[in-house]
Amino acid sequence: MGQPAHEGPDLPELLEHLARAHDADTPPDEIAAAVESMVLHPDYPCLGARSVFNRDRATLVVLERMATEEATETLLQALTDFGAETDRSAGFASLVAVFRAAEIADEAGFETLLWRQLELLYEADSQPWDPRVSDDPDNPHFAFSVGGTAFFVVGLHPQSSRIARRTPLPTLVFNLHEQFEELRASDRFSRMRDTIRRRDTELQGSLNPMVADHGRSSEARQYSGRSVPEDWEAPASFEDEETSA
Repeated sequence: MGQPAHEGPDLPELLEHLARAHDADTPPDEIAAAVESMVLHPDYPCLGARSVFNRDRATLVVLERMATEEATETLLQALTDFGAETDRSAGFASLVAVFRAAEIADEAGFETLLWRQLELLYEADSQPWDPRVSDDPDNPHFAFSVGGTAFFVVGLHPQSSRIARRTPLPTLVFNLHEQFEELRASDRFSRMRDTIRRRDTELQGSLNPMVADHGRSSEARQYSGRSVPEDWEAPASFEDEETSA
């Protein structure tokens, strides 16, 4: 027997409703509930995100505007603590940073803010870059590092053209990079990757043009969710001035 049909709104309808219902004055607990309802919707394609929320492994941080000194200070501490204290043996875990007062006009504007926020985190961080990954966004082995821990960053926002990247409020999800490496080394990776791509294609009606297998291109191209051209370069640099001189 198949699973019973979902009786609630479909995912795009749910996202539209949540976007209308949430703004800069929304309390953190309501924001947390909105993110969870999105991720746990039956049509949401990312199985990893669903696992994180089903196992109560998501750490939510509610901030105001992106790429500000105040947001950077709070987020830096939260990410440093998250990287140091998270139990890796308990499964996937993510830190979800929601910016409830950020104003996003379009995908390009969000991309600019995302990379500026990452740059500010880097500039404020006293810890060295995680030696397991590259600090060059053009390198196929790049990952963002903060607090000495590498992360795969997923940007989501209300103006995204991809349904799976559309959230009521601008959001950055920081996933522990080592978890992706462990998954890739297992026999579950190909099956999980293919299932996510199939579900995303069914939801959107087309395959995400930015999906790429690890090692073929830099993951930085995927961070904002915008479809970028082949000659795209990240609008940020994470090299020390002494190194790049």
